[in-house]
Amino acid sequence: QVRLVETGGGLVQPGGSLRLSCTSSGIIFGINNMGWYRQAPGQERELVATITTGGGTNYADSVKGRFTISRGTAKNLAYLQMNSLKPEDTAVYYCNANLPLRGMQLWGQGTLVTVSS
Repeated sequence: QVRLVETGGGLVQPGGSLRLSCTSSGIIFGINNMGWYRQAPGQERELVATITTGGGTNYADSVKGRFTISRGTAKNLAYLQMNSLKPEDTAVYYCNANLPLRGMQLWGQGTLVTVSS
């Protein structure tokens, strides 16, 4: 079964940057939107950003102007460039692939981002 894998998380100081990557273990056909979500301790998972096949993007208000989502090719499905990081950005970040024709979504296992001095 194809899996999504997120990489690029880690510990960064406030104001710093990280770039998250989402790769698949195999070629996936039928992906529509790609998305990044996050879940902070004790909170529900929330949308961070999405990108359509045409490149249209949508961001949570809390990250607008600081984060940029982009799509890759082949097994490199998506990226999330995070700048001007704040402590409140601390969370586990998850990659999501939407496959509407197959009626399914794929999730990665998450990568932890910690913003702290």
